[in-house]
Amino acid sequence: MAIADPDSEPRSMLKLTLASASVVWYAVLWSIGIVGCVAARKRYRLRPRSPLASAPATAVPGVSIVRPLKGLDTNLYENLESTFTQEYANYEIFFCVDDEDDQALTVVRDLMAKYPSVAAHIAIRNGVTAGVNPKVNNLMSAYHQAAHDILWVLDSNVMVDPGTLARAVDILNPPSSASHPPRRRIGVVHHVPYAWVTKHTLGSRVEEAFLNTNHAKMYIAINTVAVDSCVVGKSCLYRKSDLERVDGSLRPIPNADAGGCQPGERGLAAFGRFLAEDNMIASALWHELGLRHDLSCDVAKNAVGNMSLVDYIARRIRWVRVRKRMVLAATLIEPLTESVLVGCLASLGLRYLLGIPPWLFLPVHFLVWLFIDMDVFASLAGHPVPSSMRWQFLSAWAARELMALPIWSMAIVGSEVEWRGKRYEVMQNGEVRRASDGRSGVTGWFLRWRRKDTDYYEPLETRE
Repeated sequence: MAIADPDSEPRSMLKLTLASASVVWYAVLWSIGIVGCVAARKRYRLRPRSPLASAPATAVPGVSIVRPLKGLDTNLYENLESTFTQEYANYEIFFCVDDEDDQALTVVRDLMAKYPSVAAHIAIRNGVTAGVNPKVNNLMSAYHQAAHDILWVLDSNVMVDPGTLARAVDILNPPSSASHPPRRRIGVVHHVPYAWVTKHTLGSRVEEAFLNTNHAKMYIAINTVAVDSCVVGKSCLYRKSDLERVDGSLRPIPNADAGGCQPGERGLAAFGRFLAEDNMIASALWHELGLRHDLSCDVAKNAVGNMSLVDYIARRIRWVRVRKRMVLAATLIEPLTESVLVGCLASLGLRYLLGIPPWLFLPVHFLVWLFIDMDVFASLAGHPVPSSMRWQFLSAWAARELMALPIWSMAIVGSEVEWRGKRYEVMQNGEVRRASDGRSGVTGWFLRWRRKDTDYYEPLETRE
């Protein structure tokens, strides 16, 4: 008679638990992905014209558009021109630079001469420093000069459609007669990034595949469920009067509904200590004032220039390290949201529970995952991936999926990042301080090989 192994029952129970957990998590992740895919279809495949687009200036709220600039970014002329051609009657534009010698000013002045009827201004920093974040420092002059309460902060490498501003204001400032008013006031209107490639390098292609599929799918899903703030600040509208009440501490203001505010330093200057100031501003408005966010049906068209694969990896490392200090739990489980790892774990679980062989499950898993991602791309772009570029796109998509876990593994063990040629140490809650230029470890060795003069932007020739 065989003697039972006393350890076999606990071991079997552990295997059963792990197998069940992998399958349950797989189902949860698929639910999130389907939410993102369906929401993208509903939101982005039809973009109606806003009534504000044809309303007179006296009938619409004023908006101050603020664009931080530094040098000649990819597609700069067209990006900035898209701000001048907004179908909206009451707005001004501020182009923010560090000094009078910035090369971007040549493009700005050309556009100001081309569109003399638009209230456009140049805001020069002149050494004003609010913190270590160079973007916040760049914006401070325009922030103080802005004539309107509604601010639209729009990155220099972003182009938008003419109806974008009107549709965003519709959401931020809904009419009193709206049929479905939000339960809580909307504090931020933002736009999902949509990458388009101007230089067909490997890194640019991988960035395009990432932003237009998996990133967009999860970003839209999280904002549809709306359990917490999740904002990428390529293009954001919010009210200056709201920002002047918060400080980035994320502590709720007890009398927020009655107009209360945080003590001490508030407003944009208070966010100069963060590297991801856009995300922190959105989080502060959510947690401190109890406001909510909403996505517009427009996209922020992110021009991607001559990005090498090393540039792409360095960029992903940077933002994983920033997120780790801001939302640790979400960053730690990030590998479990990627197709390769979650597919492998689910295949092991299904083999143990149901006897389904991995060789049968995994091809179906990747094909269906790819189908969902391609559908999200089609929703954002308004068309499927062009047939002439399909195999290049699929190759970039596969490369991105395979690199996700190695990149995360490199990023999760460090705290230093590089941005625009300067090094920072990311501290608690996403605050940063300048770091020394010394690099150590595997990641430091790797980053020594990336270009130091650009951050995946490529200069354009200025137009005469």
